[in-house]
Formats: sequence, C-alpha cells, structure tokens
Amino acid sequence: MPLLLENNLKKVYEASRLLGVSREKARKNFLLILARMLESDYDAILRANARDCKKMDSHDPMLDRLRLTREQIQSMARDVRSIAAIQDVIHETIEKRVLKNGLKISKIRVPIGVIAVIYESRPNVTIDVAVLCVKSGNAAVLKGGRESSESNRVLARIIQKSLVKAGLPKDCILYIDAKDRDTVRQVLAMDKYIDIVIPRGGRGLIDFVRMNARMPSIETGAGVCHAYIDKGSDVNIAVSIVHNAKTQRPSVCNALDTLVIHKDIAKKFLSLFCKVFKNSNVEVRADAQSFCILKLYNYKQLKKASKKDFGTEFLSLKMSIKIVGSINEAIKHINTCGSGHSEAIISNNTKSIQRFFSEIDAACVYANASTRFTDGSVFGLGGEIGISTQKLHARGPMGTNELTTYKWVIEGDGQVRE
Repeated sequence: MPLLLENNLKKVYEASRLLGVSREKARKNFLLILARMLESDYDAILRANARDCKKMDSHDPMLDRLRLTREQIQSMARDVRSIAAIQDVIHETIEKRVLKNGLKISKIRVPIGVIAVIYESRPNVTIDVAVLCVKSGNAAVLKGGRESSESNRVLARIIQKSLVKAGLPKDCILYIDAKDRDTVRQVLAMDKYIDIVIPRGGRGLIDFVRMNARMPSIETGAGVCHAYIDKGSDVNIAVSIVHNAKTQRPSVCNALDTLVIHKDIAKKFLSLFCKVFKNSNVEVRADAQSFCILKLYNYKQLKKASKKDFGTEFLSLKMSIKIVGSINEAIKHINTCGSGHSEAIISNNTKSIQRFFSEIDAACVYANASTRFTDGSVFGLGGEIGISTQKLHARGPMGTNELTTYKWVIEGDGQVRE
C-alpha cells in the first residue's frame, strides 16, 4: 500500500503542475460539466447515499450531515456554478512597485499546489473541495470518512469524468478509499507531494492530523459557539436569534453550544426562552443560577451543568447556559471556552458591541445575528473548503483566495546590487 499510495500521490503532484498553469476557460468548463453531471446522475448518488445512511444509527446526530436529498444535490450543482462564475484569482497582481534603481517588483497570486483534505460524514465536502481546489489551480487529495464511503466513491468518479471531459488531468483529484488510520498516517507523512493538509471534523481528527502531519496543517471545523445576551437587550430578538442558532441545524459547526446571559436580564430572558423552546426538544445543561430559574419556569429537559459542558461542541439538540455578572466575565468565559470559530453578542449598547468585537478572539464575531451565517456561500465566496479557526495562513471561511499563496516577480534591465 505505501508504494501504491506514493505512486498515486506523485501523479497528483505532477498533475498539480499542469493545473497551476492551465487556462481559466478549462477550469471553468470543468465546473460547468460537473454541475450538469451532478444533476443528471442524482439517482446513482442517492442510491449510494442511502446505503451509507442505512449503516448509521437512526438516532445518531451525524445522520443529518450524511444524508443527501435531490434538492441538496441540485443545491450543490448551483453552488458549483456560482464558484465557476467567480473571477479567477490565479496570477492576479496583489501589489506592485518600482524601486529607485528601476527594478519592477510585483506580488503575484499563485496556487498552493497539492492540498489534502481529511473529513468526516458530509459527502458534499467531496464536491466542495474538488471544485474550490481546481478553481484556484490546486490539485487535491481527498480522504473521507468510512460512514460516507459509498457516496464519496460515486462523487469522486463523477469528478474525474468531468475533469477528463474538460481536458484537465484526471489525477488532479485523488480520492483515497481506505478505512484505517494507518493509511491516513501514511498520507500525512508524504510532505514530498502534499503542500498542506486540512482536517475537517471533530477535535479527535484535528488533533490526530496536527500530531502526525509532516506538512503544514490548517485547523477547520471544530466550533464551540457562544451567544452573549447583554443587559438591556430586546429579549424577543435575543430569543429568536438563539432559537435559530441552536435549532435550525444543530449538527453543524456554526450552531450554538453555550448561551451566556447577564444576570440583570436572566429571569426576563429565560421566561421567554422557556415558552419559545418548550417544543424544540433542546436539552439544557444549566449552571446553578440558570438551573433555579429554568426549574421555576418548569423547563422539561433540564440538567445541572458539569464543568465539561462549557467548552463542548454538542453537534446536537443540547446546549449549556451560564449566567454572568458583567460583560467582562462574559468575554473572559467565551475566550476561555471557545474554539475561535463564531461568537455573538445580542445587545443595544454600542460600547458593549464594540468591546465584544475588539476583545473576542474568534474568526467571526456577530452583533444581533445568528452564528449560523458563518459559511463561505453566505459570505459571498461561492463556497468554502472549511472554516479556519487558526490565525495562519487563513481565518474563517476559506474560499479560492485562501487556497492560494504568492510569489514575488522582479523585472530588471541589468541592475546589480552594490
């Protein structure tokens, strides 16, 4: 297996060189062909996905990430077309200057090269990664989770057929169909052929990649998201935002995990919270103060919070609640327990909002809006390869710009340095 894997990665590396200098028209054509094939082959995709779903426990919250519908496949095709329409970023001049000696210096955007993405559950990631990588001139190595293997195999075949039809190297995209961690370790040792690795999944996967990768990695996916309800907030707006952030799609990384409430508004807010959430089937892990209030209002799915309930990404209809005495305490708690993903404040106080924006250490900070908006498509990027929770080299939703690096191009006419 190691020799076969190395040979395959070498082909990807060689294909990346060709892709990096390919014409924009060919890369755009690939995306348009892929969109058509997704729509025409949706029956095969749904059959494969049904086999994957059948293997998963019906009560597993990850089933929501795994399951595909015809509407979702059509949405995937629309997203592919949206990315095709984005202006090409390769060879864009980022900045330029002329020195006193006449040297012309330009900073030019170029592809990273070969990007490996290791991900769990969501088969749509297979399409997202392939599309964004090829659009930005990068080859990609894909390693999906075993739970979505049937879906990913079909999608990988469609991607490679689309590449061939567009006149691009089939080896631009390699899908690794293996179920063991040893194969992942081998991939992570191939820094000769892979320029960067991006894990998309839970904390266990991210830690495994960070500890084993010989090439640089970008952490994405893990989202411990908070909403802070400031004193004097409009409780109707606050409850509406919290309900959306928690229940609209609880299994995704930008869903709400912990609600932080100022003590001066806690009773008023939580009384309305109980009315709005009573039929939402949300289990609340409450600190001592919020537990007493929620019990007073007869909230049914109520448990006392343990220390580990703060800083946990639930990915399900569970959340924790903490009451604080000041915005200082709220900011400290969020910066301590958050993962650097998405954090929100609900407030009418401009100074509180500006403090939150300034002092919260996260990729995305919101005022009076749901954290569910953290998404590459929503942000106008066409899509995302992941949401980076670190500070180098990208942060937040990663679109085509974030999948590039740059080189300095210097033009002279005989200058020498003295």
